[in-house]
This record gives sequence, structure tokens and C-alpha cells, in this order.
Amino acid sequence: MTFLIIIAVIAIVAIIWISVYNGLVKSRMHTKESWSQIDVQLKRRNDLIPNLVNTVKGYADFEKSTLQAVTDARTKVNNAQGPADTMVASDQLSGALTHLFAVAEAYPELKASNNFTKLQEELTNTENKIAYSRQLFNTTTASYNAKLQTFPSNVIAGIHHFEPSEFIAVPETEKEVPTVKF
Repeated sequence: MTFLIIIAVIAIVAIIWISVYNGLVKSRMHTKESWSQIDVQLKRRNDLIPNLVNTVKGYADFEKSTLQAVTDARTKVNNAQGPADTMVASDQLSGALTHLFAVAEAYPELKASNNFTKLQEELTNTENKIAYSRQLFNTTTASYNAKLQTFPSNVIAGIHHFEPSEFIAVPETEKEVPTVKF
């Protein structure tokens, strides 16, 4: 009888262990998948930028330094290593694109161009998708990291060397309150 109780306890512990381990693996995979969604949107944006730059280049007196800033920022995103570097480079690219669109306001012919308008809309939609994907990534990261810190999964995570995921931080420039003047 004692032997059967010991076997039952071992079986229960094994089932719990496997269940918790599989939950940790699934959470880690959800975090990786949500990062992949960000990566897909960043690639989409990077693919749109050459078309935008070429459309803008058609207006000869357009500021070359603005176009160069966009091109340089895009290159930084392509060369970034890891999620943290990629998001820093992506934030710089977003800033360069914002500046490009602001400068474009001074060029009525450019603003009236259908190609420019379509590209601007596509980039805006992509920026919105990137923002949503960042939210999803941080949500899945929070869930995964919580599992790494709560009992009993923290014990199993420690034994199997699960590493926490880093959150994507909001750039300091985006935390500033905008000044509105009338």
C-alpha cells in the first residue's frame, strides 16, 4: 500500500512539473511571437521608406538633410542587434519620419501627390500596428515574467534556466507633455 502511495505522489508531482514547465515554454513562445510581430511591422515600414524617399526626391528643392536623416535612421534599424537596439533605432526612425512629414507641409505640390499621400497613409497605419505590437509584446512579457517569479513555476524556471524578457520602454521624448498654444 505504501508503495502505491509513493508512486501516486511521484506521478502527481511529475504531472504538475510537466504542466508548469509546458506553461513556461508556451509563455516564452508567446513573448517571442509578439516580438516577431513587431519585427514584421518594422520590416514593412523599412520596405515602404525607399518608395517614400524616391517620391519626395522628385521635388528638387526638398531638404536633402531630412531625406538623409530618414535614410540613416532606416539603416540603423536594419543593422540593430536585439530587441532593445532595434526599438531605439525604430524610435529614431519614427522621429525622422515625423520631421519629414512636418517639412512636407511646406510643399503643396508634394502634399497633393497621390503617391506621397498613399505612402504617408501606409506608414501611419504601419506605425499604429507597431504601437499595438509593442503593447502586445509588453503584455506577453509581463505574463511570462510573472510566471518566472511566482511559486511553483519560479522553482521550475530556475532549474531549467528560463530567462526573463525585457519590456519595451517608451522613449523619453514621447513622455514629454506637448505644449499647445492658441
